[in-house]
Parts: sequence; C-alpha cells; structure tokens
Amino acid sequence: MPPYPFVTPFRSNGNFWIILVAILLSIPEKTSAQWKILDINTKINMRAVHAVSPTICWIGGTRGTVLKTVNGGKSWTTFKVPGADSLDFRDIHAFDKQTAIAMSAGLAQADKAKIYRTADGGESWVLVYQSTQNGVFLDGIDFWDTNKGICMGDPVEGKLFILTTDDGGKSWQELALEKRPATEPGEASFAASGTSILATGKSSVYVGTGGGKKARVFRSEDFGQTWDVSATPLPAGPTSGIFGLRFWSKKNGIAVGGDYKRTTDSTQNVLTTEDGGITWKLVSMTKPTGLKECVDIYHKTNATWNGDTQIRSDNYALISTGPSGSSFSLDRGKTWSVLGTDGFHAASFVGNVGYAVGGNGLIGKIEKIPTKKRKRKLAFVDQ
Repeated sequence: MPPYPFVTPFRSNGNFWIILVAILLSIPEKTSAQWKILDINTKINMRAVHAVSPTICWIGGTRGTVLKTVNGGKSWTTFKVPGADSLDFRDIHAFDKQTAIAMSAGLAQADKAKIYRTADGGESWVLVYQSTQNGVFLDGIDFWDTNKGICMGDPVEGKLFILTTDDGGKSWQELALEKRPATEPGEASFAASGTSILATGKSSVYVGTGGGKKARVFRSEDFGQTWDVSATPLPAGPTSGIFGLRFWSKKNGIAVGGDYKRTTDSTQNVLTTEDGGITWKLVSMTKPTGLKECVDIYHKTNATWNGDTQIRSDNYALISTGPSGSSFSLDRGKTWSVLGTDGFHAASFVGNVGYAVGGNGLIGKIEKIPTKKRKRKLAFVDQ
C-alpha cells in the first residue's frame, strides 16, 4: 500500500489528473531521542547535577557522595565528603573541574543543614556553612558568577531563609530577618532538584514555592536584598506546587511542578511568564503527564558546543524531567512530547549536551533530541 493513499482521480478535457495530497503532520523526524543510561555501579539516590561543559559534570547524592566526570561520562570519580555520611546533597554548583559547592538538605537541628566547598577537584572539602537553628532546612543554591551566589531554605519565623555569598561560596551570610520575604501558612520550596531557586541575568533571582493554596514565585532584582512575590494559577498544597524554574530571556520564563505524592497526575503543570515573573499563565501539561521537578534549556547545535560557539537566542528547546519521565517542548512550553520514561529528578544542559540523575544510581546523558519537523507538502501529478 502506498504511504499516502489519498488519491482522487477525475476526468477533465479527456485527460486524467491524479491529485496526490501528502500531508505530513508536524511530528518530529525519526532520530535518536533516548537518554543513554550510564552505569556507574552505585545505588545512591541523586537529585543534584550541574554540567559546566559538555565533558565536565558534577553530581550530588545521598550518604555524603559527590561524583564527577571530566571526559563526558566515560568514567566517574566518586568522593565521600568527610563527616557527611548522613547527608543528602540536594544541590550542587560547580565553576570548573576543580571548584564546586555542595549543599545538603535536612533539618538543621539534626545537623543536616550544611554547605561544603572544594577547590582541588573534590579531593578535599571545607565546611563553609552550617546551622543548628530550629526550622532551617536548605532547599537550593545558585550563582550569578564565580563570586556572587545565593542559597534559599524553608521559612523561619514566617519568612524565607536566605543566605548570600560574595566570595565564591567560601563564606555565607544570613540575610537579616527584616529583609527576608514573608510567606503564607504552609508555604515552602521543595528540595527536589535544586532548581526551585534560579539566579539569572546580572542580579535577578527567582524562587518557586508550594505548600500553600497557590504556588507562588518570589523575585528579586538586587541579588536577593529586596523581594516581590506573585501568585500563580498553579494549585498547591502540602505536597504540590512549583519545583523548577528557568528563564531564556529577561522577560520570558517557565515554571514546572506538580504533586510528589501523585507523580502521574494528568493535570496542567506548566506555567509561563512574559513579563519577568510578574504574572504567570497556566499553559499546558507535560508528556508524560505528572510531576516535573526540573526544567532546562537544550540548544540546537550540529557540533559539540565548547562554550564559545555563538548560538541564536531562539535556537533552543525546553527539557523537563520528573519521576514519570522526561519531556521536550519546541514552542516555549505550549506543547510537549515524550523524551523518555526514565525517572530523572534533575537535569543540567550545556549547549546540546545534557546530564540527568535519579534514584538508585540512575544517570543519563543525551546529545540530540528531535528538533526538526517535517513540513506539509502538496504535490500535483499530471498523467
């Protein structure tokens, strides 16, 4: 049978014409879209990943474990941070193959709210921050550059807990209580992927929350010194809200989320903004459906990107990951397609190379997703 059997013959002036209408729906071309699963012979759970180049990637996990590759995932070095056996590193930020910051999530009163720093590739670690203050629970960390960074935690005394650094994470200062943004009852962020906080641009930072009646987004344009907050139409509750944020320009951004106790729910879980986070629209549902904990940007390139190649600002796709699988969008989050069904909690992309992590030692790498679409074609054949 012909691939497009939509043939209508008719007679006109003694001639037979065959009109062959070949309509190809706008579906991705066949290409390798599967994550390559990397077997590193570990069973730790991982929710922290940061790729600083296509070949250099750092990962944080349970039992005080940090992993690093410098050859694109061909081999990994495992580090056990001294004195951190009981800690779960839920976020990690690296500057290069030598310097990285690892943040643990857990109750401060149980001695689990700590930040470590290495400057020798992971061979030694310095404890640069710890707290035993009741209620402190660190959720995420991010940096604007190699010096200025920010760390966010669950509310203490009704306000988000904020730390800042000006020396590349060597020391951290608690933002004064009167400067911290106030939260609603039950409101907090989720330490699920390290992406509920996002430092972007020259001095902007965003924090996504859940726990209350509606998910909200806090924003600051002065390195976290002063804050505004916007409600969103994404429903929230004790186990639901915003889990991941990403911006691709000063005005345009996306937030994803859901419910970590109902990870396959078929409900809309994607928010977008076109005014720098002041207002948000609930626009779509990812495929696979369900909780998405992280969202990042894949740049469409034909060659390995080394950080120097100029890339058009609109030449990208959005990638979102969660327990039910990963999704990609070619239209700024309006529609989504399935990228895979592996349950990744977090992902990090540099150019067209991405790394993702999950439970029980799950690590994935991807270098190509389906970004081209076939065009509709109309052919007339004279017989």
